[in-house]
Amino acid sequence: MLKYNKMNMGEDVRGEGEVSMQCLRIGRRLQVLRCACLVITLFLFTFSQLSCAPLFRTASRAPDDGSIYGGEVVVGITQEPTLFDPHTVVAAGDEEIIFNIFEGLVKCTPDGHFEPALAIDYSISEDAMTYTFLIRSGVRFHNGEVMTREDVVYSIRRAAGLDTGTPLRSELSDIQSVTLSGENEVSIVLNEPDAELLPFLNVAIIPRSVSDINDTPIGTGPFKFSSYRVSESVILVRNDDYWQEGIPYLNKVTFKITADMNTAFMQLRSGSIDIFPYLDPEKASQLTDDFQIISGESDMIHVFALNNAVAPFDNPKVREAMNYAVDRESLISLLMSGEGTMIFSGMSPAMGSYYNESLENAYRYDPGKAVELLEQAGFPDGFQATVTVPSNYAHHVNAATIIADQLRKVGVELTIVSVDWATWLEKVYTDRDYQSTVIALTSEFAPRDVLNRYVSDAHNNFIGFNSKEYDRIFSSIRSEPDEDERILAYRRLQEILVSENASVFFQDPRNIVAVRNGLIGYVVYPVYVQDLSVVHYEGAKE
Repeated sequence: MLKYNKMNMGEDVRGEGEVSMQCLRIGRRLQVLRCACLVITLFLFTFSQLSCAPLFRTASRAPDDGSIYGGEVVVGITQEPTLFDPHTVVAAGDEEIIFNIFEGLVKCTPDGHFEPALAIDYSISEDAMTYTFLIRSGVRFHNGEVMTREDVVYSIRRAAGLDTGTPLRSELSDIQSVTLSGENEVSIVLNEPDAELLPFLNVAIIPRSVSDINDTPIGTGPFKFSSYRVSESVILVRNDDYWQEGIPYLNKVTFKITADMNTAFMQLRSGSIDIFPYLDPEKASQLTDDFQIISGESDMIHVFALNNAVAPFDNPKVREAMNYAVDRESLISLLMSGEGTMIFSGMSPAMGSYYNESLENAYRYDPGKAVELLEQAGFPDGFQATVTVPSNYAHHVNAATIIADQLRKVGVELTIVSVDWATWLEKVYTDRDYQSTVIALTSEFAPRDVLNRYVSDAHNNFIGFNSKEYDRIFSSIRSEPDEDERILAYRRLQEILVSENASVFFQDPRNIVAVRNGLIGYVVYPVYVQDLSVVHYEGAKE
């Protein structure tokens, strides 16, 4: 029997990010990207009080143990799905959906642990070069096929790019081989030691028989893909053959796509949406007693991102001036009614011991110092710049508006350029053709995934950060067997982001979720997902 090594990735939990486009398929250039996830939470203004719809949309049945099975729920989302291929998906907003369709060898839990899922046990060699998994038997894919060890090998090889030379998941690029080993075992051998690979082995296991997983998203999860209607909805239905006994409860889950947050919030209040995450605290307070308000930390990095490769933000002194010119406390108060954790570097306190608490208050609000720094940088009269934000996400537009007002006090005129999300993704994230933006970054609940986006040649380093010291330290962490040493290295990376004034990191917002009364079981995760497998109705009302 293999030794089960349970990994706790931090003391607290959190998560968020986002991406959306208007088509199901996406170009090859986007498919080779693997973003730690970008997602945008949006916050709303003035809504009228509307009536609520009936509690149950379809009939439910109550088994002997009192649990309620059946019924359906509608989850509000404010973005168009980008991809359904779990190995090439670039959007955290997509991952919140496919979390219910696909599963990996391990799975993140609400308390920030990684536990076996399609594996029932695993071991890691002492040199951290080999990961061995005992594969769960009796699991069926949504098309009825039995999941085999060969499917596991195929899936991980595909994600790691072993057959093509191009990894679909960059985190798996150091995998040397994936082979069948002992009875019902699969072994993963690495090119170099990596004591932190486990969280990335949540990569979806998919059937070898499906040639285009993006067109036919078939996994092993608690819900099966049913349909996708552009600009309308993604519908999932109950997987009656799910390997985990007793769940899911619901017959159907609809992810309802809304034009913007205002529309979504009105539909929430009218009763056509049952669950809505990342809600503005002010708007949450406007909801009636028809809703439960559930909240949790999100492990999200909300940032006024500065393009380090484009003037004037290619000047470190200018970037430092921006950090002193932004009043984080006021910004969080206006955006979140204070329901956010102030940050100054690229990691949230949610990551526990990996977080560098010595950087708290690294930049105090000091517009006078900001003016001095701008003079030293050659901008005694300030400058003009643009901040490119996605127009359909009010929260980021609002943040950019507040920041622009604050920067005006130090002579910087920041013009807000609103673009649709597909344009933002292409122009800002992919092409890096911008000066500044406001965005929220999410990641796997692993310190490497949080900080890898600042490695100079990382595909997701859209701010163009470049530090030889940062690259050297980051590259050394993977082979460091001592966790205490890895913690020190991650803390040093955060110090470098501050010393180089990478961007203006300002908050980790709290995830506030509205859940209609009568629904129970909803849990806030440390990553951006909506786990509908344990959500169910209470009582036996029809």
